[in-house]
Amino acid sequence: MKLYKAFLQCFLLTIPVMIIAQPTVHSLKVDYKTNPVGTDNPAPSLSWIISSEMMNTMQESYEIRAALDPGDLKRGKRLIWETGKVPSSQSIHVAYAGPPPVSFQRIYWQVRIRDNHGKQSPWSEVAFWEMGFLKDTNWEAQWISPTWKEDPGKSMPSPFLRSEFKLEKPVQKARFYITSQGLYQVYINGRRIGDAEFTPGWTSYNTRLQYQTYDVTGNLQENLNAIGIILGDGWFRGNLGWVDNRNHWGSRLSALAELRVTYRDGSTQVFGTGRDWKASTGPILESDIYNGETYDANLELSGWYQTGYDDTEWSGVDILDVPYEILIAPEGPPVRIVNKLEPLSIERVGDDWRIDMGQNMVGWIEIRAGGKKGDTLTLRHAEVLDKEGNMYYENLRAARATDTYILSGKGEEVLEPHFTFHGFRFVQISGYPGELTPDKIRGMVIHSDMQPAGTFVCSDSLINQLQHNIVWGLKGNFLDVPTDCPQRDERLGWTGDAQVFAPTACYNMDCAGFYTKWLEDLAVDQHEDGAVPDVIPNVLGRGGNHGWEDAAVIVPWVVYNYYGDRRILE
Repeated sequence: MKLYKAFLQCFLLTIPVMIIAQPTVHSLKVDYKTNPVGTDNPAPSLSWIISSEMMNTMQESYEIRAALDPGDLKRGKRLIWETGKVPSSQSIHVAYAGPPPVSFQRIYWQVRIRDNHGKQSPWSEVAFWEMGFLKDTNWEAQWISPTWKEDPGKSMPSPFLRSEFKLEKPVQKARFYITSQGLYQVYINGRRIGDAEFTPGWTSYNTRLQYQTYDVTGNLQENLNAIGIILGDGWFRGNLGWVDNRNHWGSRLSALAELRVTYRDGSTQVFGTGRDWKASTGPILESDIYNGETYDANLELSGWYQTGYDDTEWSGVDILDVPYEILIAPEGPPVRIVNKLEPLSIERVGDDWRIDMGQNMVGWIEIRAGGKKGDTLTLRHAEVLDKEGNMYYENLRAARATDTYILSGKGEEVLEPHFTFHGFRFVQISGYPGELTPDKIRGMVIHSDMQPAGTFVCSDSLINQLQHNIVWGLKGNFLDVPTDCPQRDERLGWTGDAQVFAPTACYNMDCAGFYTKWLEDLAVDQHEDGAVPDVIPNVLGRGGNHGWEDAAVIVPWVVYNYYGDRRILE
């Protein structure tokens, strides 16, 4: 009896602890992003998640507060916006309704909630969003392009652009804003900036061109600094469509970049692309999404993106009249390297090597090779082998899908393309010097960096394989736009394919930002009479076919049903 009473007393003592447990608020998001830098939405959507140790806990009200200083926010002083207690279970897509923000301003915010047990959470950790360009007149940089003449009928060597600048005082923060007509990679003081691939992304370039924002405070050094930019044809002027069709949006590559520095004394300084920049070509002799890349390591420009480089032999640049009003901040996730695959097998095929990556993937091969100067490696890509066991290229149609590297002979070289991708499982390599071993090969898998919505596995291996194929099919066709295929001379955003697959995509991945971005392009490419083109971005003409046009209705409805975002319907 005494033991029973002692147990009962212990049990009862735990009840008040359970009752007083507070909920918590975490995972704050702004337009589907965590602490975004460089947004241009003046009234972004705010979302959060609540957690509680108690079962059946729901939010009954929320409070949001915002300030321009994190210290003020924590103290509850000098707030620019506070909602007060709002009776609502809504924890997603609460629109910011404070004073209109201005360009480059950072807004800090917090949330707390009260649950259905009458308990109030503490204020969440501080989150923020930072504005980019809210007015096109805020841009001070100029569009630049190399002065030399090019043949618009074929892929030309990639332009290399550079400039140096001098910092006058100790730096508090620095933001780098950049876009291009074509694709870009950018370096500051010898280090590549960002981990996104195929920037600035693929949009309807004549009306919408994304720019990226990078926090480069830690990339700057005292006194003299250097910026280097490489440009590639990409979708802007490369081959596009299943016929020999180049220069859909233009024939001249260009870049726009602006570094805004805030010094510790509160003053600011802007460095941007302009007439003082220099241009040259380098080792990238041609680079095309369909055909692949040719890289001559003997033409590498050692130190070109660092200070003190001798660019006296470089060409000048022209200033182009490209409208600033088409520039927008990205809405979807960037394309990134999301997996690195090791080869399943490597075998000799005559004088060549054949690699089986064990998985139909989208991306490219990183290869290590040490040979003599002038040795040439050729990599051809295929999804399957034919019935005789040979590489099957017929489904590629006109796409060469071939990467070529010319070695410099300076020890082991690590080679990978810059501005092309392939859909493949098998790679045939000719010209490799010596023995090709698995440690020399990596498969770089790329896609829009969406997070999985969940996972699925069951006791049936065939169903598991089907699910595996669905997910990898999604990964292979979500590269900034929802494409139909990743391997041949097409790779377009077919609206019919997109609307059929949208529910499956949203079930497997967090596709909200991805589809939001793509549907904006659909809206601007839609014709005045309502007809929807067959592909978005539109490179094929009018379209207007049943099933394909349905994407304008079905995809927004799917996104709304999965994510509850009414803005996509509006």
